[in-house]
Amino acid sequence: MLICMKPAFIFEDKLGVFLMAALLCITLLNVFVRYFTDQSFAWTEEISCFLMLVLSLAGSAAALVRDSHIRVDYFLLRGEPARKRRLALLSDLATAFFIGVLGVLAAQMAWDEFRFNETSPAIGIPKWWYSVWLPVFCGVLCARALQRWQRLRTSP
Repeated sequence: MLICMKPAFIFEDKLGVFLMAALLCITLLNVFVRYFTDQSFAWTEEISCFLMLVLSLAGSAAALVRDSHIRVDYFLLRGEPARKRRLALLSDLATAFFIGVLGVLAAQMAWDEFRFNETSPAIGIPKWWYSVWLPVFCGVLCARALQRWQRLRTSP
């Protein structure tokens, strides 16, 4: 790892803990209701899928901060330090670019869901309430990648 920034507890960690606790409570509620009444809450599946999406995006942002994403280090670890630095800079810019493109496409999807008044199948609430968070977290991921790029660019 070129950048050794390992903060003890960042915002994304706190969000992940909250989301995991909410996911656990909702799932346990559904299990108990299903066990004791032989019926299921349809909304728990919908909320759980949303929470898992946001949890994975928060985890991705935390991994970006810690430089712990899965990657192939074959080219990165071979060569002189200047080459490693250039490849790390390129990697951070490529990550920011592709996450930014994903965020733009997700914003278009959320806008279409808002414009066409699409509703969720189980609860019947507007689908954009769920999908509006994807471009938000893509913005967070893009900012984290650019933050790493800036830190590496200015480090000696």
